[in-house]
Amino acid sequence: MKENYESESVEIFTGTIWQAQMVKSLLENAEIEVFLQDEIAGTLNLPWASSGGSGLVGVIVSGHDYEKAKLIVDEYERNME
Repeated sequence: MKENYESESVEIFTGTIWQAQMVKSLLENAEIEVFLQDEIAGTLNLPWASSGGSGLVGVIVSGHDYEKAKLIVDEYERNME
């Protein structure tokens, strides 16, 4: 069953502040509106400095752009392996 994200915002990626900034840049270059969730906390609380993965930053896109954004994020993650 295909999920319908068009009417909401979707977290497309979660990572360190540096990874999130890179993904944000790639998405903006593709003319996709994007914002970062927990950007300040991700800068102040680096993930390796605390347990439980606090300090991770979410990359949020409109559900309308989900499919296009997912292709870009998937390509980014493949290149990181």
